[in-house]
Amino acid sequence: MTATVYAPVTAPQRSIVSPKTKGMRHATIRAATVVDAARLHQLIADHLAEGRLLPRGLPDLEAHATRFFVATAGEAIVGCAELAPLGRSVAEVRSLAVEASHRGVGVGAALIGAVIAKARAGYFARLSAFTHEPAPFVRRGFSIVPRLWVPQKIATDCVTCDRLRHCEQRALLLDLRSAGTSPEAPPQVA
Repeated sequence: MTATVYAPVTAPQRSIVSPKTKGMRHATIRAATVVDAARLHQLIADHLAEGRLLPRGLPDLEAHATRFFVATAGEAIVGCAELAPLGRSVAEVRSLAVEASHRGVGVGAALIGAVIAKARAGYFARLSAFTHEPAPFVRRGFSIVPRLWVPQKIATDCVTCDRLRHCEQRALLLDLRSAGTSPEAPPQVA
């Protein structure tokens, strides 16, 4: 089975090499498949244990695996992010997770870039994200906004969340109708 590869650069497939990386650590961004669902589940569970993400069941991930991008290092999946439609004109960067050993070297930024590119191609007007770490999103052009500005997210996930009244996540929005995808330079590629 051949997967379509998406990356925040123009080439069909690129490896990310960050200047922060000690040694050569490469990651390639590609579209996920149903076969990847178990690994997606494990990555999300690891972040859930750290208090970073909401839980996702394996059946849910199997049903929506094709909405995900994964970052691979060799054959291993080291990160993931989902483009989750919330309505006709708004989508969400959901379940962004990067293995601890690959954090801080541009993998998360590349996954966000892939989701932004797919959202633009999907004709969404706005892309949202809810996160404890807004900086990578702000560097990609997102603005921190009140949660109520994303009522679709609240109706989809927040109303049933135990943390609703004590949520520490920040809501972010990116207007996809504006020119350019990011004020940040793309990661270096090898």
